Amino acid sequence: MAFERPAAAAHTRIGLGIAAVGRPGYINLGRDRDLPVDRTVDAMRARAHEVLDTAYALGVRYFDAARSYGRAEEFLAAWLGGRPEIRDAVIGSKWGYTYTAGWRTDAEVHEVKDHSVATFDRQIAETRALLGKRLDLYQIHSVTPDSSALTDRALHERLAELAAEGVTIGLSTSGPEQPAAIRAALAVTVDGHRLFSSVQATHNLLEPSAGAALAEAHDAGCSVIVKEALANGRLANEGLPPVLADLAAEMGASPDAVALAAVLHKPWADIVLSGAATSAQLVGNVTADEVRLDADQLARLAVLAEPAPEYWQRRAALRWT
Repeated sequence: MAFERPAAAAHTRIGLGIAAVGRPGYINLGRDRDLPVDRTVDAMRARAHEVLDTAYALGVRYFDAARSYGRAEEFLAAWLGGRPEIRDAVIGSKWGYTYTAGWRTDAEVHEVKDHSVATFDRQIAETRALLGKRLDLYQIHSVTPDSSALTDRALHERLAELAAEGVTIGLSTSGPEQPAAIRAALAVTVDGHRLFSSVQATHNLLEPSAGAALAEAHDAGCSVIVKEALANGRLANEGLPPVLADLAAEMGASPDAVALAAVLHKPWADIVLSGAATSAQLVGNVTADEVRLDADQLARLAVLAEPAPEYWQRRAALRWT
């Protein structure tokens, strides 16, 4: 069964991804201005807790981490431990990448991908050591159609055992072949039952190619989480597409809120992640809940779509800062 977002009128469909505040280096544009110059573990922990506090106060209830997000799980666990009254937060994390940057922004390699059973066994133990029973959703990180995670029956059995303990099993996808990866995942079964109950994928105004596959996943009963809805800052910083900037100005809204609202208009999008690195950014992101786009406005924004290979090529060229 897919995890369920806590239902309350005050809660938002926007979740918080903490990649940007869990490690000193990431690829979001403008991050060099958003974070303190001193990116020590203590400074980043303080920023992460500040943004988490803001998120919860704004009605955010889904929080997304990963083993490769530096100390994101550690920061999240400490935040939860210091606030025992918070019991309605839904916690997701991911395995399959190992963080290798050594708390540096200039590392040659920041993370290494491996979807083997051995990596799963190691990383679920690491995640459990930090998050314990607070882990609600565990996803395979960045699955592509050629990933062994889609065919490894021993891994599927291991994941099914975790599901039997009450943890929802999901996957995230990346790359120009996201639709194929999502559809392949929907076909994976263990003992006649679909293994994956949650799908997390990149979907935004520039890269909407996974939309039809995500709708299929939603119709099949999966929870759908959208990541990179602001295209790693391309839809929120300087150099905005003129169409988005103009529409936002006409509406009296911020460009990031309009871009997020366009994704929130998708009926299959259960959670849309903010990757905010500051409380102010998060406050702005959550105002997307109040933005209503009509058919004509959505059609104006639709022209921003790029060919998927072109989008992912540009993303791969983004600099870690």
